Parts: sequence; structure tokens; C-alpha cells
Amino acid sequence: MAILNTVSPHLKACTLKQMTLLIEAMLSMTGRVTMLSLSRWTEKGGSYRTVQRFLKKK
Repeated sequence: MAILNTVSPHLKACTLKQMTLLIEAMLSMTGRVTMLSLSRWTEKGGSYRTVQRFLKKK
């Protein structure tokens, strides 16, 4: 999470929050990392559609 502090001035607050949720989910997951499993491992605010939108961003 310390790495996110270096990029946080360049990201919108919403994008930073979503990235934090997804990174935490990826680090705590076991097995295959898919959009469905990411949405299951994230807490509130990490729905399947949110993961889709985040990964579609440039």
C-alpha cells in the first residue's frame, strides 16, 4: 500500500479506492484470479461490474 502513496496524486479518488480494493483482494486470494473471484474477495464497493469498469479504464 505504500507504493500507492506515490501514484495517489496522479489518480482520482474513486480510481485510487477501487485500485486499493482490488490489490487487497488479489493479495489475499488463493487460486485463479478472475473478475468473478476478485468481486467475491473484495469488500463492499467491489462488485463484478465495478471490476469490469476499472479494468476497462486506460
